[in-house]
Amino acid sequence: MTGRNQSTISEFLLLGLPIQPEHHNLFYALFLTTYLTTVLGNLIIIVLIHLDSHLHTPMYLFLSNLSFSDLCFSSVTIPKLLQTMQSQIPTIPYAGCLTQMYFFLFFGDLESFLLVAMAYDRYVAICFPLHYPTIMSPKLCLSLVVLSWVLTVFHAMLHTLLMARLCFCAENVIPHFFCDMSALLKLSCSDTHVNELVIFITAGLILVIPFVLIVVSYGHIVSSILKVPSVQGIRKAFSTCGSHLSVVSLFYGTVIGLYLCPSANNSTVKDTVMALMYTVVTPMLNPFIYSLRNRDMKEAIGRILKKIPFSL
Repeated sequence: MTGRNQSTISEFLLLGLPIQPEHHNLFYALFLTTYLTTVLGNLIIIVLIHLDSHLHTPMYLFLSNLSFSDLCFSSVTIPKLLQTMQSQIPTIPYAGCLTQMYFFLFFGDLESFLLVAMAYDRYVAICFPLHYPTIMSPKLCLSLVVLSWVLTVFHAMLHTLLMARLCFCAENVIPHFFCDMSALLKLSCSDTHVNELVIFITAGLILVIPFVLIVVSYGHIVSSILKVPSVQGIRKAFSTCGSHLSVVSLFYGTVIGLYLCPSANNSTVKDTVMALMYTVVTPMLNPFIYSLRNRDMKEAIGRILKKIPFSL
C-alpha cells in the first residue's frame, strides 16, 4: 500500500441510523430525552453517594463508579449521534474517530468489570453476611475499582493502536452512528486478521469470563437463599437478583453477540440495533434499576432534602 493511498482518508462519513425522514424529528427528540435522563439519573446517584455518609459502603462505591461509567459511555456516542442527525454532511475526523473508539471501549470495559465487582459484593453479603465487613474491606474495594480502571486503559489502548496501524484507502462511509471497531475493520484495505484475532481473544477475557463469574455468583446467591425458610427474604433476594441479571443480560448479551460473531456475518441493521441497546438503553435503565428504586437511595434523598433550607 503506497503512502499516497494511505493518506487519502482524513475523515469518515457516519451514516447514522436508518430512520425514515418523516420520523427524523421524533427519534431526535427521543434520543435527546434519553440522553438527558441518563445524565440526570446518573448524576443524582453520584451526588447522593458523595453527600450521604450512610451510602459510603462497598456496594455504593461500585455503584458510583458504574454511574460515572454509564454517564461517560452515553456521552461518547449520543451527542455525536444527535449532531449527525442535524448535520447535512455528518463527518468525523480520522483522529476523532479513533478517539471515540478508544473511550467507547474504555467505558464499556469499565462497566463490565464493575458489574462483576457488584455481583461479588452481593455474593459476599448474602452468602457470608457475618464476614462481610472483613472480606469487603475498604482496601479490597478500592483495589477492585483501581484494577478495573487500569485493565480498561490497557485494553482500549491495545485495540486503538491496532486500528491505527491499518490503512484506509478510498471507502470512508461508516454505516453506523459511531466509530465501531467492526465497521472500521470492514472499511480497511489492510489485513485485519490480527485485529479480529485480538478481538476474539480479549473479548473472552473482558466479556465472557466476567459474565460467567456473575452467573456463578448469582447461582451461589440463589442456592443460599433457597436454604433460608423466609418467604419475604426469598422474594426480596430474587427481586434484587432479577433486576441485576436483567441488565447484565441486556448488556452482555448484545455485546457478546456483536463482537464474538465474525464481522462478515453481522448485518448493518443488527449491528445498529444491538449497539443502541447497550449504548443508549442500558445506561438509562441502570439508575432506575440499581438506585432510584432502592430504599437506601430514597432515604438518602430524604435526608439531603431535610438539610436544604427552604424559604418562602
